[in-house]
Amino acid sequence: MPAPQNPFKKALSEGKVQFGCWLGLADTFNAELMGTTGFDWLVIDGEHAPNDLRSILAQLQVLEASNSHAVVRLPVGETYMMKQVLDAGAQTVLVPMVETADQARQLVRDVTYPPLGDRGVGYALGRASRFSQITDYGTTADAQICLLVQVENLKGLAALDDILAIDGIDGVFIGPADLAADMGHMGNALHDEVQATIMEALARIRAAGKAPGILSTHDPMTEAALAAGAQFVAVGADVLLLTRTAQALSAKWKDLT
Repeated sequence: MPAPQNPFKKALSEGKVQFGCWLGLADTFNAELMGTTGFDWLVIDGEHAPNDLRSILAQLQVLEASNSHAVVRLPVGETYMMKQVLDAGAQTVLVPMVETADQARQLVRDVTYPPLGDRGVGYALGRASRFSQITDYGTTADAQICLLVQVENLKGLAALDDILAIDGIDGVFIGPADLAADMGHMGNALHDEVQATIMEALARIRAAGKAPGILSTHDPMTEAALAAGAQFVAVGADVLLLTRTAQALSAKWKDLT
């Protein structure tokens, strides 16, 4: 029995656009709820949300029952962290702040079994192999792992062409907030200079045969990103959805008094 097919990776390889949302509440009930809302993919955020390995695992478990593909964003691209979330059942990982081709090459090795990579062969104990019930996991898993890297500062953009030339990277996500800050426009990813840089990077990624990704909660930016070739597009975050809706509801009734 082979490793299960990764539907998100398949869709990207076919050039399809996949719409997603960020999960920052670090809660299984919320993840289960979000899994019913129709997004193609949902990011379990380990970088800026209060998640650890066990909370990531729990959210992977509840999302398995949904049609939304779980993408795990690690806090940093450490080999041991990659090993843990893959063994926990993640098939798609998103790694922040990738700045060099050497760093990207090591990430490819981290998600690949020997002899071509460094992923530890302990799947017999892991949820990824259904605890040894997927008998051919070791020989079929590599093909179903989707590696997404984040390029989100000027150093990373300078190395973008070298990163794009590396086999084993499925997509490159441009991080608007960090890029804007690095360009001297903290908190203003909609600045014309930042927007031009983002759209040019997305077009370069698509031209190189990789899937471009972006997070945008601003409709004109989202439309521009799609026109530039973006394929995996996050259009919201649970924290923002809850906060903004709650603020609007509160204001609606307070304004009547």
